[in-house]
Order: sequence, then C-alpha cells, then structure tokens
Amino acid sequence: MPNPLTIIAILLAVMSMVLFIAGILALRQKRFFGGASSLVFGLLLLSLAGLLGTITIATQGYRALTREEVAAVVQVEPVGPQRFHARFQFPDGRRATFYLFGDALYVDAHILKWRPMANLLGLHTAYELDRVAGRYTQLQDEQTKPRTVFAISQKKPLDMFNLRWRYTLLRPLLDAEYGSATCMAADKPAHLEVRVSTTGLLIRQGG
Repeated sequence: MPNPLTIIAILLAVMSMVLFIAGILALRQKRFFGGASSLVFGLLLLSLAGLLGTITIATQGYRALTREEVAAVVQVEPVGPQRFHARFQFPDGRRATFYLFGDALYVDAHILKWRPMANLLGLHTAYELDRVAGRYTQLQDEQTKPRTVFAISQKKPLDMFNLRWRYTLLRPLLDAEYGSATCMAADKPAHLEVRVSTTGLLIRQGG
C-alpha cells in the first residue's frame, strides 16, 4: 500500500505545478498581483511537498510502534572467555551475525516521537535499532580490553533522527531521542528477544 505521505507529497507537487503555470500565464497577461500570488502559493506547496518527501525517505527503515513488540530475535553463542557470537533476525527477514567481545550483549535504538499535529498525517512513534556491542561487567575491562561496536540500522540517503537534530524547523513536529539501551549476560547459549516499547528497550529470554 502506498505511503500516505508519498501520495500527499505528489498531490502537493502537482498542485504547485498548476499554480506555477497559472502564475506565468497571469504575468504574461499583465495580471501581476494574481500572477505573483499564484507563484508564491505554488512555491509554498512545492516546499511542503519537498518536506513530506524528505520525511518519507528519511523514515525508511523505521518501524511504527504502538505497543511493546519484538524488534529482533537473537541467538547468543559463547566461543571463548568474554567472546561470543550474536545472530540477529529482524522482523523484515534480515539476518546478521556479530562477533563480540565482552560479558554481555548491548543494544540501543533511535526513537522518533511525532507530535500530535504530525499524527494527523499518519506519523506515529517509530523506532530503529541502531547499534550492537559487547559490554564488559568490570570497568577496568571496558577501559583496557578490545571493544566491539557495530551498526545495525539500515543505510539510507537521509535519516530523520539526524535531520531532527540538525534542523530546528522540525522541532514542532518531532522529538528524536535515543531509546534506553539494554543488555544481558552472554556467558552461556541463549535465545533472546530484543523488545521495544514507548518507554525504551529490554531483552527477554525467548520462548
């Protein structure tokens, strides 16, 4: 099903083109006020279309969140002292395996919380898992032993999380924050579920 924002952006772009054409014709007929008004409104609609198009592209990879749900299933397999494999399976079917150092599996996420005015456009709280790492229990180990951190977010030409922090004009529409990171011991084989809710992340033993 087409994204509603994409449909709205296309409609706005078409309307802006109609207004541009009407404005140019009015100027040729020396109706300067009407022509200028059409061009201004056309530019405004084109800007809105561009904003909605940017939001559509920049939220690719994020998943809508309405309740607690499984963000990933992880199979942990120790392969030595403070070393383990973490095999991820994501809801969209993607799989990835990471070789990590540490005593525990660590995962964090980006959370997009849209404000009520954006909810009217069909935009609601969304999340994307961001990084996976190995975490040591002892501080000295964190400071001296090998660190392993990998990105698990999908690459995209634009990322709404980064755009929110870069451009203040998005503040009335969106709060962007790091979800609470979560970790679990990885010293024995385990089948885990990384779950996400509007309050953050948690890891539970899988069924």
